[in-house]
Amino acid sequence: MPARIILTLILLISIPAYADQEIIENVVYGHKDGMALYYDIYKPAKPNGAGIISMQSGGWFSRRGRRERLAEWFSSFTDAGYTVFAVYHGSAPRYKVPEAYADVSRAVRHIRMTAGKIGVDPNRIGVTGGSAGGHLALMVGLDSDEGNKDAPDPVMQSSNRVAVVVAYYPPVDIRPMVGKSLKRFPALDFPKDQAAGISPILFVTKDDPPTLLIHGDADKLVIPLNSTAMHKALKDSGVTTELLIVKGGGHGFRDPQNRAKAGKARLDWFDSYLKK
Repeated sequence: MPARIILTLILLISIPAYADQEIIENVVYGHKDGMALYYDIYKPAKPNGAGIISMQSGGWFSRRGRRERLAEWFSSFTDAGYTVFAVYHGSAPRYKVPEAYADVSRAVRHIRMTAGKIGVDPNRIGVTGGSAGGHLALMVGLDSDEGNKDAPDPVMQSSNRVAVVVAYYPPVDIRPMVGKSLKRFPALDFPKDQAAGISPILFVTKDDPPTLLIHGDADKLVIPLNSTAMHKALKDSGVTTELLIVKGGGHGFRDPQNRAKAGKARLDWFDSYLKK
């Protein structure tokens, strides 16, 4: 049997369970410096009418990975009926943290504005992310508004509120980070007086959405104090919140058991607040 036919048969046999997702790529939510800002949509076979926004950001670098890998990452959500919006922002090294946040905030407005067209209730949308993505997820959840009805841009007329937040190992106070580790994190090269405006721990108010924080106690890149401090601030303000500390968990949860534990807690949290 020719090698090409054998390879084809292997690929057919290896089709994963998430292959029935419908993927809509390159939904443009804005433009910057002549370039399009976009997100991708992963639609489940049996939608439940709710959505989850995933912040595709690590170190505030934002780039699309392989479609198959992303579909697998999102399969726990789509298998449960959630429509996933994978949001990409203007990436480091060209763009800095304040610009990344401005982008994703606009993306949430665009998603809410158009959600009904794909069968998603704009009031049943959650947000999640890890590390820099967790930081952006917290900012979206805590720094929200109903939109500016007088704005000439229809997107900016829409609300950027979300119903629930799950953040993995997020940096929560950007002020001491500005100007440091620029070789590894060039997005931190911006004026220090902008840092307070993108530090989620400074935006906590009693009307914030239910927020789950997940952090490994062995995380040396973003130390667990970030999530414990955030959890305390939310709790002290009367916000519904929980903190899961994963024993032995490092940054990125490379251990499959730690990753599975965190993933189950995240899905359970979304189910608690988004499913009818």
